[in-house]
Amino acid sequence: MNQADPWQWYNEIPIVSRIYLTASFITTAACALDVISPFSLYFNFGLIVYKGQFWRIITNFLFFGLFSLDFLFHMYFLVRYCRLLEEGTDFRSRTGDFVWMICFGATLMTMTAPFVSVHFLGSSLTFMMVYVWGRRNEHVRMSFLGLFPFTAPYLPWVLLTFSVLLGNPATIDLIGICVGHIYYFLEYVYPQIADLRGWRWRKLLVTPAVVRHLCGQVPPGQGFGVGVVDAPLPPA
Repeated sequence: MNQADPWQWYNEIPIVSRIYLTASFITTAACALDVISPFSLYFNFGLIVYKGQFWRIITNFLFFGLFSLDFLFHMYFLVRYCRLLEEGTDFRSRTGDFVWMICFGATLMTMTAPFVSVHFLGSSLTFMMVYVWGRRNEHVRMSFLGLFPFTAPYLPWVLLTFSVLLGNPATIDLIGICVGHIYYFLEYVYPQIADLRGWRWRKLLVTPAVVRHLCGQVPPGQGFGVGVVDAPLPPA
């Protein structure tokens, strides 16, 4: 089969990244065809709590605007860095842990949204993945437009600066960076500190076994606990 075949490229995307890309594309297409309205998708605390429109908790992460250059820009970074994380050493063959990372980030962002008047959080979630990938690949050298060289940890800040220069508000991207930093600290920094100081709780973010089981990461016979205190530490 031709290596440039779009269908082959699509099927080679790991499962979680593929589902997110597909859901985002379908949501955008449905809005472009007037099947659904973006006004029925955005995050609205009052409508969720008082009107029972709970789908907004999920759909606000799936809409990146109508088909445009900006939409393609977001889809590129979504697919690239979501895929790099899922296929990288931290999450390879650990689909449940990857899903739990996304759930953790989405939960924090949802808790933040009512206080900052943000209606769509898909870009924030993308920035979280970019931040985590950058911190876990700190020696990777990159460049912006082939002009400004930098290392991977600075990528979210370069993208944030570029976005602001284009006239976009910084709030949404900053939420993703902040949540990404919280996840990075709890998942990779805190366990090392706890291990050095001999603290009993060495790992705060433990993927529930039921999530790992549903994602095919835990053999059925291992039960549905929420984890152990002395879980193996991730590499620094």
